[in-house]
Amino acid sequence: MLRIGYVRLRDTRSSDDTAVLKDLGCHVVRAEEPAGPMADDSAVLTSILDFIGAGDQLVVTRLSHLAPSSRGLLDVLSRLEARSASLYVVESSISSEGEGGRARSAAFQAVASDEPPWIDRRRRGAPADDIRALQAAGVGPVEIARRLGVSRMTVWRKLREIPA
Repeated sequence: MLRIGYVRLRDTRSSDDTAVLKDLGCHVVRAEEPAGPMADDSAVLTSILDFIGAGDQLVVTRLSHLAPSSRGLLDVLSRLEARSASLYVVESSISSEGEGGRARSAAFQAVASDEPPWIDRRRRGAPADDIRALQAAGVGPVEIARRLGVSRMTVWRKLREIPA
């Protein structure tokens, strides 16, 4: 059984997690810096989930390292289950193995089904280049906001950042 540790480096406490995972006997420990405060585009986690084999175990120190929402967590759990691998969370001693793991998975599914569908959707700000190009073309801030699907305040903030 291969134990693979995974850490999302979000704060100073996360940097200590790498040592904790090595002390727990993880053969491999991978860490990554997320793109944003609640980013779910974790290339390292995706590669681990693609690589992990039957009987292997993914080890994280906190459940929040896996996904920003319960729907994302369910996705990780289903991918592990499809590969006959398991999950172990150090901080709360949660494991996805055995009957208890199936019960926990059912509890996560119940929470996810109660979660509003828009919880995963994050607003992406419009790129300053797009705003700048539209302004140069003579389009006003209100129309720029409408065309790019962002708020007028976002457009005004980006315009203020652009050097005159």
